[in-house]
Amino acid sequence: MNLSLIFCKVLYREFCHFVAHSRNIVDMRPLPQGLHNTPDILREKVQAEIDIVDKEDYDAILIGYGLCSNGTIGLSSSKHRLVIPRAHDCITLFLGSKERYRKYFDSHPGTYWYTPGWIEQSTQPGAERLEAIYSAYVEKYGEDNAHYLMEVEQAWIKEYSRATYVDLGMPETDRYRKYTKRCAEFLRWKYDEQPGDPSLVRDFIEGEWDEERFLVLEPGQQVAAKYDETVLNAK
Repeated sequence: MNLSLIFCKVLYREFCHFVAHSRNIVDMRPLPQGLHNTPDILREKVQAEIDIVDKEDYDAILIGYGLCSNGTIGLSSSKHRLVIPRAHDCITLFLGSKERYRKYFDSHPGTYWYTPGWIEQSTQPGAERLEAIYSAYVEKYGEDNAHYLMEVEQAWIKEYSRATYVDLGMPETDRYRKYTKRCAEFLRWKYDEQPGDPSLVRDFIEGEWDEERFLVLEPGQQVAAKYDETVLNAK
């Protein structure tokens, strides 16, 4: 098949690997990490890419996101099928299934996830992040205000108690694992590792789109949230 893949750069290394080994032809269209922080912007950016792709001919458009803070709700193509994993966010893609993600989430509250892409694309909770934020606050607001703002910044960090590292076996991942351990030690969080499962990402690229794991929309249908184990629906 000839596919177009619109995805978050958090999965850049992983998607490049599986696209390179795929039997399909896949055009990759990465978008910046962090768009999920403002769901309306995520939706706007991804829809704009879909509209561009709709000017060309593909067998389907792959949306390399999950529900992602409801940022994918309403996405639609006027010309192509859209395929999106039934996932709350990208961690499901690393773990291989929404069921595994839910089981870990329920049994390990307060978990902050670390992956190679998250570490590469943004500064994760740890010494480096706090130092960078403090320096920026001092420069912009002065030292007294910076101390207060740092208290606000650290308030959300107190909601977490565990740093969990997961990857899909890409090269040089040991340095990301060590980075996560340093962050956990600095924050006084527990450290955990979970082995990644590439099956969901691989089958996404290969076109193995069973209904249980993937939502496939026909042209004109929109992505909708479904607040049960299926995560996503079509409307």
